[in-house]
Amino acid sequence: MSASPFESESADDLRDSKIPEPIPQPEVAPPSVALPADVEQQTDEERAGPGQFVADQRVAHPGSIHLVDAAAVGEPYSDSNAKLQRCQEILRYQFQDLSLLKSALTHASGASNRLSSNERLEFLGDAVLGMTVCQWLFETYPEYSEGDLTKIKSAVVSRRTCGRTATKLGLDECLIVGRGVTRNRSYPRSLVSDVFESIIAALYLDGGADVVRDRLKEWLAEEVRLSVETQGSGNHKSVLQQHAQRELAATPVYKLIREMGPDHRKAFLIGAVIGPQAFPPAWGNNKKDAEQRAAANALATLHDQPIPHVCDEGDGATKPAH
Repeated sequence: MSASPFESESADDLRDSKIPEPIPQPEVAPPSVALPADVEQQTDEERAGPGQFVADQRVAHPGSIHLVDAAAVGEPYSDSNAKLQRCQEILRYQFQDLSLLKSALTHASGASNRLSSNERLEFLGDAVLGMTVCQWLFETYPEYSEGDLTKIKSAVVSRRTCGRTATKLGLDECLIVGRGVTRNRSYPRSLVSDVFESIIAALYLDGGADVVRDRLKEWLAEEVRLSVETQGSGNHKSVLQQHAQRELAATPVYKLIREMGPDHRKAFLIGAVIGPQAFPPAWGNNKKDAEQRAAANALATLHDQPIPHVCDEGDGATKPAH
């Protein structure tokens, strides 16, 4: 019987045949450490922050954020202990419990687990920041309504303001992050604003409300001033009336001192009067505008502040530009 084609090779032949060598595969570099899920889900707009975010301080950009990881070469604060010491110098406060400060500075990307990151302290710090600023505004601006105070407070405690303040202080250099974050050139808006809130919580737990209040009044003084100017009430007449009725038991009246110009382009000089006291007048392109300016002058005078609409010696005011 002739051999079947399937039996043409013996078992020995099969055993002795050479097995092809495996094809070598190119080496694949290990992926960078992934950012936390909440970071990856940020939109492009949310990834924009106060100033330009850079991982290398040698790239000089005013207001830029400088992140340093533990592998950085030639950086003075790449070691976590050095970051803790540097942060205490910035805060001008020595922590009794350094673990609080370390937690406050540790971003989720640099933590062993989410509970050891600064997220819980951020939660508390947000409330402490809001409460401290609310009390500050409440005591400093008694003539402002609830709506005005709310607008000012919202601007002062916004993420952008917190991030800008943290960067000015240099807290970004103290932030403990994973290598994947410093290798990524796009960072979420919340990266530095969150550490500002977590630092506030750590200060509150370690030193108390007075420590937080004193530092916030120093760090945010200019932000409050700007917010009062831009977010505060534009209805100076209403604010003046509330103040006059509460503090002076009187109601302001507005006196027309002079009017100038042709009928289609008149300017009015008006001054506020409360009881026997007359306040510096102001020009306006119409009576309503002039009364608002006069009320602003009266409020500034009552609070011992420079009047916003300064008067000339000759006619009592500087006419507005048309």
